[in-house]
Amino acid sequence: MKRLLLLGGAALLLAGPAVAAPEQPKAETPAEFLASLSKDAEDKVAHVAFVGPQMSLADEQALQASGELTAEDAVQGRLMVQHFFGARTNAVLAFNPDALKIARALDAERKVGKTRGPLHGLPILIKDNIESLDPMATTAGSLALKDNVTGRDAPLVARLRAAGVVVLGKANLSEWANIRSSRSTSGWSAVGGLTRNPYALDRSACGSSSGSGAAVAAGLATAAIGTETDGSITCPAAMNGLVGLKPTVGLISRTHVVPISHSQDTAGPMTTTVRDAALLLTAMAGSDPADPATLEADARKVDYAAGLSKDALKGVTLAVARFYTGDSPKTDAVFEQALQDLAAQGATLVEVKAFDEGPIGKAEGLVLFTEFKADIAAYLASTDPKKVPTRTLADLIAFNAATPEELRWFGQETFERAQATKGLDDLDYLKAKADAKRLAGPEGVDRILKETGAVALVAPTTGPAWTIDPVNGDHYGASATTLPAVAGYPHLTVPMGQVEGLPVGLSFIGPAWSEARLLSLGYAYEQATMRRKPPEMKATVGP
Repeated sequence: MKRLLLLGGAALLLAGPAVAAPEQPKAETPAEFLASLSKDAEDKVAHVAFVGPQMSLADEQALQASGELTAEDAVQGRLMVQHFFGARTNAVLAFNPDALKIARALDAERKVGKTRGPLHGLPILIKDNIESLDPMATTAGSLALKDNVTGRDAPLVARLRAAGVVVLGKANLSEWANIRSSRSTSGWSAVGGLTRNPYALDRSACGSSSGSGAAVAAGLATAAIGTETDGSITCPAAMNGLVGLKPTVGLISRTHVVPISHSQDTAGPMTTTVRDAALLLTAMAGSDPADPATLEADARKVDYAAGLSKDALKGVTLAVARFYTGDSPKTDAVFEQALQDLAAQGATLVEVKAFDEGPIGKAEGLVLFTEFKADIAAYLASTDPKKVPTRTLADLIAFNAATPEELRWFGQETFERAQATKGLDDLDYLKAKADAKRLAGPEGVDRILKETGAVALVAPTTGPAWTIDPVNGDHYGASATTLPAVAGYPHLTVPMGQVEGLPVGLSFIGPAWSEARLLSLGYAYEQATMRRKPPEMKATVGP
């Protein structure tokens, strides 16, 4: 059948030679195209018609459990969407050559009555700073790591694999997770090129988990794993109309993840629904002997999906972080509606009008620069020197200076600032680290919650996506990311609506280890409002 041959052609994108692309379909979105395919039962491609921006992990699992879909079908369907639509967002950096083989093995397990749980047979993407034992390089977007095929799973990936997840491939990202330059263009990497926002292709997907966010929004995967140091899960999730969770630092292992800062780095899920985020978090959470910060995680091992409740907002008090408004009036208008929705669900809202983040940001900079210099050297030392000749930050700076493709659009002044730091024993660094944690945690989130009697803060995550500008770099506005990032506390963003067709998110911020509460609050809000809309892949917004 002709359309079955298209599926085979999509599979060739995974491991085979280059083939001529079929004629571009007339449909404007993956959902429309796949819906048109599903009408032709004779071609027997209904098994890929589910692939689209509205499908959740839970829905997909139900299809596999019923026999309507196999894991192999799920992988083939994603490859087909990538074949026709992937170039529009440029969100996927590499596909896993073993994905189909892994999917078939999981199908064989299901056939004999063995399933590993609610994620069995579901393909997801992981950000390309997270290692997997599959034959793919972990590059962090840099040409310096283009041959960094490690053959080892990051513990978080091993946990997902044990839960039955298929690692579909690696998502593009802001190179080095956006730590190289203060004038960078989010979503650009020398290895992967520029990621685009599927809601408007001339708009930023934000960073650094740009590919993870854009891919899920566009239907190239049902879910993805991102990483965050300050805003790198929550910003791209909000700007791509997704649920994104930055967990408490230490709930998920950071071993074999290309680092920025051991004080703030964490991986987390990016999904279309809160329940999906809870399912992935449940699978990923757990201690790692190589990462002492995670040792408390096992004691808190819970089923986050089981605790979700549509009534979670009834009778709770939420602190309205009004100090995050004022930057985008149109976003503020959507936020006001979100506050009305929260109140309608039984929440009591207490206004918090002022908070000075300035001293936190100043201290955070020295912490990140100092830790990056040390942490990246430790990571590079764990790689194969034959594949990764650069062994220190100084080596990376020299590599970039000698590689024109790396410095084409922006420089490496942040790398150079990090190189000038004095090490983890430096007294200025130690003071900045202590000050930052205290100001953001005990004297920040914790104090606000205590004074208001609230269980969480709510705020607009950030404004709508800005126009991509490689000449001048990013145009970040106000965002709610720094307090929870520096404190190491959890931060959940949930779609709260759109501004001129561009998504904006509602943030729920809580104290350490409050993921279960935040997910349930977000779930109650999500179920009451259902504000997420799939992208239309418009060329632009406005005249």
